[in-house]
Amino acid sequence: MTDALLLTFIFLVAGIISVPIASRLGLGSVLGYLLAGIIISPLLTLLNVDIASLQHFAELGVVLMLFLVGLELNPKKLWALKSKLLGLGGGQVALTAAFVMGIGMLLNQDWRTSLAVGLVLALSSTAIVIQSLNEKGLMKSDGGQSSFAVLLAQDIVVIPMLAFIPLLASPELLDALSHSAEQAGSHADSTSFLSDLASWQRTLVTLGAVAIVILGGSFLATPVFRFIAVAQLRELFTATALMFVIGTTLLMSFVGLSPALGTFLAGVVLANSPYRHELESDIEPFKGLLLGLFFMTVGAGINFALLFSDFLSILGLTLGLILIKVLTLLLLGRIFHIRGSNRWLFALGLAQAGEFGFVLLSFTVSNGVISQALSDILLLIVALSMLLTPILFILYDKVIAPRYAADQTAGHYDEIPEDNKIIIAGSGRVGSTIDAILRLADYPSTVIDFNVKRLQALEPFGVKNYFGDATRPDLLHAAGIDEASLLIIAIDDPEQTTKLVKYVTEHYPHLHIIARAFDNKHVYDLWSYGCRDIIRENFDSSLRMGRSAFQALGFSDEKSEKMVKVFRRHDKRSMVEVADAHQIGVPFHENKQFIQRVRKYMEDNNPELKAKMKRIKEQKE
Repeated sequence: MTDALLLTFIFLVAGIISVPIASRLGLGSVLGYLLAGIIISPLLTLLNVDIASLQHFAELGVVLMLFLVGLELNPKKLWALKSKLLGLGGGQVALTAAFVMGIGMLLNQDWRTSLAVGLVLALSSTAIVIQSLNEKGLMKSDGGQSSFAVLLAQDIVVIPMLAFIPLLASPELLDALSHSAEQAGSHADSTSFLSDLASWQRTLVTLGAVAIVILGGSFLATPVFRFIAVAQLRELFTATALMFVIGTTLLMSFVGLSPALGTFLAGVVLANSPYRHELESDIEPFKGLLLGLFFMTVGAGINFALLFSDFLSILGLTLGLILIKVLTLLLLGRIFHIRGSNRWLFALGLAQAGEFGFVLLSFTVSNGVISQALSDILLLIVALSMLLTPILFILYDKVIAPRYAADQTAGHYDEIPEDNKIIIAGSGRVGSTIDAILRLADYPSTVIDFNVKRLQALEPFGVKNYFGDATRPDLLHAAGIDEASLLIIAIDDPEQTTKLVKYVTEHYPHLHIIARAFDNKHVYDLWSYGCRDIIRENFDSSLRMGRSAFQALGFSDEKSEKMVKVFRRHDKRSMVEVADAHQIGVPFHENKQFIQRVRKYMEDNNPELKAKMKRIKEQKE
């Protein structure tokens, strides 16, 4: 008990100290966790901690992440990715494996060994890439979506890899492994059920497991969650959500499938569930903690003795792998028309080896495909490539992206006009409607969005949009923000909206900003950073529904409208009155000053408000 608590405390302290420092330095949380693992690795060695076993447990964080990603999709969206899954994903694995195999044979390695190494190193890190893309708000960009498609394809291709790799076994290595039959036997015990079946029976069992996940998610999950919800215990719902994910993981592992793929499929099945948002909010904290633990185990698992014994060779091989994958991905990006900075995001983001490489390397050794000595070197290459990935994202942010600030996806779009005085950030449902309103009144605007497909879809209708991430200072400058008089922020991401408001109010105080807010807390955050024209996205529709409620209660249209106007004025005045008590990052219910200010305002003004409502209700028509 004490040992477990001590180990937990060490990892928590390491993460709490290193990640905020790394984030403040612009290095990102992933690199912070990796560095934390490196720093505490001597202490873990002193305590005789089994890093490999801890890493297997922490891989549950990757599984939870894929489940949450699946919740964001639905079968229709997944089907839309089929060309990228087959073309980009399949092409990336095949080309990378072929290139690595060729280089391995040039280095006098057996072709079977070289092919196995190529397959292992072709996989990329789902955990690091998706985490980094989400942190930087790039997941919805073309580069982010293409990266996600490749990662998903890699999870799928692991299944045939597990069946194919044993066929590459070397007779010499199999003979050398004969003395470790006990270890091989213990490995076989976990899969003895499947190993005793014929190939067609194993196929049926595998298909049955997938069917259980799909049918269970479609027909069983919702009644179960509805039954649990009756108890009105948040922790019970959380336990049920974790039980569902872990049960799917166990089932997939039992039949030899990728647990991450299985839970992703479960998430897709539940994407349209009424409990989707509750599932997301309950699982998110566990996902974050376990992913952080996983990244720290990667850093702590680096064999520094072996690394420093042949540092230049291992570093050279790692950089060579990254170069091969970057060139391969750039080639595929060109073939599949990924343009501009998105192509570099796609190439640099996926240039590392992946966490599943640790599993496959152990698998190849136990099946006599590669030697233990080679496996140790490859484990270092996998870990180092993952460690360098956040640096590649920094290279993209600081060097690559600014060069494409004014590049409208390889010249496909016109240059951003310099005489426009209105800039709209985001061309979704809100931004495109605002643009249409302004253009009808002869007020042309510059609309910026990083979704190329959305921009291309609007172009045939005569809507001129411009590619780019509106939160980037260099792109704002290229869009003419120095001369603009109005900035309308219609981005569908609260964090990105807040980031943009903070930057613009600090550097362009003369500029009038109209910002889209997502809830009351977001309103106060934007107000704290200096924005004074804030529109809550659901506020006007809520007022209209309130007016309809009064009408349904028998009041005339005129009285209903008057009562809603009274509330609108009251709401606006109340938010202004209490705004300075808001503290960014502190929930309303934990901010004592804010609670006191709200209660005082209600005590002072609610009687007057109720009196106004009463007078309107009693007025004669």
